[in-house]
Order: sequence, then C-alpha cells, then structure tokens
Amino acid sequence: MTVQPDTGEIQQAPVAAFLASHLNGRTEEELSAEFHTLLDAVRAHGKKGSMTITIVVEPPANGVESAPLPIGVESAVKAPKPTPVKSLYFLDDDGMPVREDPRQLSMDFRTAPANNTFKDA
Repeated sequence: MTVQPDTGEIQQAPVAAFLASHLNGRTEEELSAEFHTLLDAVRAHGKKGSMTITIVVEPPANGVESAPLPIGVESAVKAPKPTPVKSLYFLDDDGMPVREDPRQLSMDFRTAPANNTFKDA
C-alpha cells in the first residue's frame, strides 16, 4: 500500500496482477488449469465444487524491517465426483449382507422334478 503525497490517495497492489506475475506467471497458469478442471467436473457431474486460493505472507527473516517478505500462493480444489453405484442387499438372520432375500422361498431348479404335463386347451 502506497500513499500518494500529492493527493493523500492510497494505492493498493491489485491482487489479480500479483497472481498473474507471481513466479513469472507459473502460478496463474496452475490456478487456471485447476479452475478449468473444476469447471469440467461440475459440468460432467452436475454438482457444485469449489476452489480456494490462499496467499501466505511470512514475516521478514530475523525480524529485520527492510528484509523481503516471503509470499506463497496455495490452492485447494474440491471437484465433484460421480455418485458411486449402489447395489441392494438384504440382511440374513446373522445380520450379514446377502444378495438374495432370506425370507423368500427358493427352489433349486437344477434338482427340481420336471413337470411337463401341459394340456392343450
């Protein structure tokens, strides 16, 4: 932040310009790639997502007032994922998940007697 001596107006560094120039533009390229990955995931899955950009500023080394400030940029993307496919299960008498309903009567058709006594109408 700089104060103009003529007008007393306060000038602040634009954050977008800082992000665009940080690490010679690599940060902006990485953030843009992550942003487009997020957009693609939202479009593909129809769910919301988010991206958080954090600018980390550390104090000068050894408390020296005129020393440079280490500044880093971190990002976190929470992209939506597809809903996992579910399958239906029943609980048997022991509480174990099974695919077939244990209350349903079943017949082993391989060992059932053949009954070919169809009558013509």
